[in-house]
Amino acid sequence: MSIPPSVAKPVQAARLFAILGDPTRLLLLVTLRSGVARPIARLATHAGMTRQAVTKHLHLLEQAGLVTRTSAGRETHYRYVPGTLDVARQYLDAIAGRWDAMAPPTEPNVPDR
Repeated sequence: MSIPPSVAKPVQAARLFAILGDPTRLLLLVTLRSGVARPIARLATHAGMTRQAVTKHLHLLEQAGLVTRTSAGRETHYRYVPGTLDVARQYLDAIAGRWDAMAPPTEPNVPDR
């Protein structure tokens, strides 16, 4: 079975999975998933980290195109970019679909008497 054309971007998907492989970055994305821009100070407090540490993670997310940055006065805000995880989602769907097709049928778990 070949990879569907919708998931024919393995390098892009691998980069996304590498970025998502860090618990702090996952937490930041979950926090930003509503689409509301949030200041670094609030994100740092939520993550239990320093602003500098969170900023490094946010820069990586920004380089991957997952978040955007805007300035509001003296504060910098970050916002999730909708649709940027579509390539990763397509790969997971393709893998899960293939896995489901290969998995043997299961019987209900009935205890022996």
